[in-house]
Amino acid sequence: MLRPIEWTGNTQGHLRLLDQTLLPSETRWLEVHDVPTLYEAIQMLRVRGAPAIGVSAAYGVVLGMQAVSTTDAAVWTAELERVTAQLSTARPTAVNLAWACERMLAYGRVIDYLRPADHWLAELLKEAHAIRDEDAAMCRAIGRHGAELLRELNLPAEAGILTHCNAGTLAVSEYGTALAPIYTLQEASQRLMVYADETRPLLQGARLTAWELQQAGVPVTVICDNMAAALLREKKIQAVIVGADRIAANGDAANKIGTYGLAILARYHNVPFYIAAPSSTFDLNLETGAGIPIEQRAPSEITHGFGRQTVPTGVAVWNPAFDVTPAELITAIICERGVIAPINATNIEKLLSK
Repeated sequence: MLRPIEWTGNTQGHLRLLDQTLLPSETRWLEVHDVPTLYEAIQMLRVRGAPAIGVSAAYGVVLGMQAVSTTDAAVWTAELERVTAQLSTARPTAVNLAWACERMLAYGRVIDYLRPADHWLAELLKEAHAIRDEDAAMCRAIGRHGAELLRELNLPAEAGILTHCNAGTLAVSEYGTALAPIYTLQEASQRLMVYADETRPLLQGARLTAWELQQAGVPVTVICDNMAAALLREKKIQAVIVGADRIAANGDAANKIGTYGLAILARYHNVPFYIAAPSSTFDLNLETGAGIPIEQRAPSEITHGFGRQTVPTGVAVWNPAFDVTPAELITAIICERGVIAPINATNIEKLLSK
């Protein structure tokens, strides 16, 4: 299974990221040696997907602390606070970014500062590795829970699953979230046909989801975003599975723009709509999705997508990266601890407290 995030070397090593802006035509690894390079990579979507951003940020904290040579614990922790604060602002919507930075900072504050200073950085790298390994394990667990949920639908052979954006291997450290149940079923010799929305304006479905499914040998068909309704009406879709970048305490979920409309279509056509995300994606500090910050992307992503002008000069553009799907439109949320259904604050808190 592809790993789009790799740490090379020891405490003075560096981060390697698969540059997702070049897929599917070119496979190139980005060598990241400092925080500014990682910051740019997160903002420009060279690395993307809430869990992947969180894992990358954890390693970014290590990169930011490599040049700190002080043996003064107070100075070192002050610099750690600066680095984590800087990284946490790279993108606003995905909660995993701030979560990983806060976890690295909290861990840094309890390091045994009576030991030599080189031990401090080693401990940070150890925690970053732990975040990566936990993410991989959570994705595998999501795959198991999601596969069982799909089996309960008694799906026909080559059943159709619709997904939006990319919530597979490329969006995490390993295996995926929304695509994890599909990979799990494939490993059990049950093949599904995945329909991937192209996902305007940056085509993460067409460029990324289709690419990784093809690499894994999973049958995949790409559709334009505005074809989903017709596909559902023709009963070619038995379930919709998407990821999430932030989930509020009541189950409202932010995901790539277009997800909300897809949930409405699924409800109208009586097709189950599932969110697959790790527990780190829940933000229990927000009562509802109304409090989720929505990132506004550059107008050029629409006016000059992939280098060609497609909008007249001077025309206004509205380009939110995400929308929020209300909990009442979500059939179930699949996380590593199990399946949450029906979606409400009580059931979410109950499962997350396990």
